Amino acid sequence: MQNRSQTHLNPPMSYLDLFSDDADLYTVARPRYPDALYQFISSHAPDTHHAWDCATGNGQAAVSLARHFKRVSASDPSPEQIAHAIPCKNIIYSVQPAESTNYANASFDAVCIAQALHWFDQALFFVEAKRVLKPGGVFAAWGYDWFNVSPAFDENFENVILQVIEQDWTPQNAILWNGYRDIAMPFKSIETPELSIRVTWNLCQLLAYVHTWSATRRYMARTGSNFLEAAADALVSDWGPPETTRNISMPLHFIAGKYLK
Repeated sequence: MQNRSQTHLNPPMSYLDLFSDDADLYTVARPRYPDALYQFISSHAPDTHHAWDCATGNGQAAVSLARHFKRVSASDPSPEQIAHAIPCKNIIYSVQPAESTNYANASFDAVCIAQALHWFDQALFFVEAKRVLKPGGVFAAWGYDWFNVSPAFDENFENVILQVIEQDWTPQNAILWNGYRDIAMPFKSIETPELSIRVTWNLCQLLAYVHTWSATRRYMARTGSNFLEAAADALVSDWGPPETTRNISMPLHFIAGKYLK
C-alpha cells in the first residue's frame, strides 16, 4: 500500500499553482531523468539513509531517488500532484511548501529539487534547506528547458509554438533558462557532469509534453484548446507521419553543493 503523509501545510502567498490542472497528464507526459544524475547525488551524500525530493510533483524523481536512498520524503504544495504521485514503498509523500516544512532538523543526507527551484522563494527555501540537511549533506537542483529533434523541425517548432506562447512564460522561467547560474546557493559548489534526457517519442507524445508547459496552458486558457491541434498540422511536414518516433535530446541544467556547517 502506498504510504502517504496527511500533512497539509499552507503554501506561501507567492506560490504559483501552475501544475495542478491536468496533473494526470503531467504524470505520463514528462520525461524521466538519467540514472547517472541520481548516482552522482548519492555518491556525494554523506550516507544514503534519507533524501528529500522537494516539489516532487508526480513523484518521478522521488521514485528514482528511492533506488539510491533507503528512504525518501517527497513533498509538494499541490494536493492534486500528490494525489497522482507514483506509489513506492520507501517514499512518504506529503503536501507542504518548500519554504516551510515539518521535517526535523538535520534529517536528510540529500535535498533534491527537480524542475522547480525557479518557482521557490529562494531566500526562505535555502534557510529551510540548511535546517533540514545534515552536516556534509548534498544539495542538488536540476531542470531542463528546450529540446533538439532536427534543425528543420526545431526551426518550425520555434515558429509555430515557441514564438506563439512567448508572452505567456512567467519571469521565473528565465532563472532556469539561464542554467540556474544566478542562484545564490549557500553551499560549497560541487562540479557537476553534463547530462541530458534522451527519449524516443512520436509527435503526439512530444505535444503531450508541450501541453504540460505552464505557458502552453496559460495560452490555451486565453485562446482556446485547439492550439496544439493546429500546431500538430503545421509540424507534420518536418516530422513525417505523427506515429513516427524520433530521438529527442534535452540538456539538463544541474547545480549541486555541500552543506559545510
